[in-house]
Amino acid sequence: MHAISHDLIAASNAPLLAPLRSDYAYLGEQLARRGIDIDPVKEQLKRFAVALPSWGVGTGGTRFARFPGAGEPRHVFDKLQDCGVVHQLARCTPGISLHLPWDHCSDWTELRGQAQALGLYFDAVNSNTFSDQKDQAHSYKFGSLTHTDAGTRAQAVEHNLRVIEAGRALGSKALTVWIGDGSNFPGQQHFRRAFDRYLESARQIYAALPDDWRMFLEHKICEPAFYSTVIQDWGSSYLAASALGPKAQCLVDLGHHAPNINIELIVARLIAAGKLAGFHFNDSKYGDDDLDAGSVAPYRLFLVFNELVAAAHEGVAGFDPAYMLDQSHNVTDPIESLMSSAAQVQRSYAQALLVDRTALDAAQQANDALVATQLLKKGFETDVTPLLQQARLEQGGAIDLLACYRASGYRTRVAAERPATVGGGGGIV
Repeated sequence: MHAISHDLIAASNAPLLAPLRSDYAYLGEQLARRGIDIDPVKEQLKRFAVALPSWGVGTGGTRFARFPGAGEPRHVFDKLQDCGVVHQLARCTPGISLHLPWDHCSDWTELRGQAQALGLYFDAVNSNTFSDQKDQAHSYKFGSLTHTDAGTRAQAVEHNLRVIEAGRALGSKALTVWIGDGSNFPGQQHFRRAFDRYLESARQIYAALPDDWRMFLEHKICEPAFYSTVIQDWGSSYLAASALGPKAQCLVDLGHHAPNINIELIVARLIAAGKLAGFHFNDSKYGDDDLDAGSVAPYRLFLVFNELVAAAHEGVAGFDPAYMLDQSHNVTDPIESLMSSAAQVQRSYAQALLVDRTALDAAQQANDALVATQLLKKGFETDVTPLLQQARLEQGGAIDLLACYRASGYRTRVAAERPATVGGGGGIV
């Protein structure tokens, strides 16, 4: 079932084994001088997982244009195959997050079986009420869960209920709800009534959740609603999640905030409130850019993980965040970008694990600002590449992700099997 042969991975790894042994041993010596045993850190890394978005294996786009790449997935089974390649090499991406109705399937049982054969499982399922689908009765042009028309709201609620049922068949345990509802002109929308309508609709969805499910509320400051967005920041998301109940939590997308916002502080607040659902990892330079994780602001990604590792270290009750990549790959091979981002997220986690928590607590208690920030920098500036590579190697993955993937010729092979798609209008996938 695997798209890349184990022999090819082994052949790719062979010339790198001796250098990796040396690099891993040297890093182990460095960490030992800091009182850190490298092997337990490696074992924690091997348990780390970040889910892949099914839509992420297709070429993205902008509001202006989309330029398809070679071998684009034709359907959800092709998407599973591409996700399987990412996990086969990176070994930290076993979860797949579907987006309905983009990932239409007539037999969820068959799809689940295919995923299991590839060593994958299904993470949170995502509903789409931000774009109109063929033959739907009501348009979402002016909103979905918050629309002024009761029939449109009912249609959006019903769609979410169908997504829950699909998720149950797939073995998922969470529903992610993001809406583009809002306004583009002052006075267009009554802010308080729109939020009340959101809660009314969301309560119907929440009531349909299985007992062991969670509901992830995702906020976004703007786009497609540029004047106001109903769930525009973590505060609105927190208000809604609190009103709905304990199974509702707040999802943080790193690109969904105003410029210069302290995202790691938001993370800390949500952890303290018991309302952190998890993350959509990407990166941003100007807005909701959906760039590869850590490609612009790797220190910010590390600081987010510093809060996450601190919460786990302190044993915060109920702390169980879900991790997923959410990116748009416009000029790269999506598989290459997803592997790179998965490794970068894992890198930030590893670096945060190396922070001396006892010393940091002491520096904070003593108000020693310089020592405290230097302790963080010490973790961030540690080259943990040998740790990541050794963890992948021991799990059957590739030491050099990009080199192994390109040597496999996978993109050329699927390009020959999958008909080329034609570029045209805008759209993220």
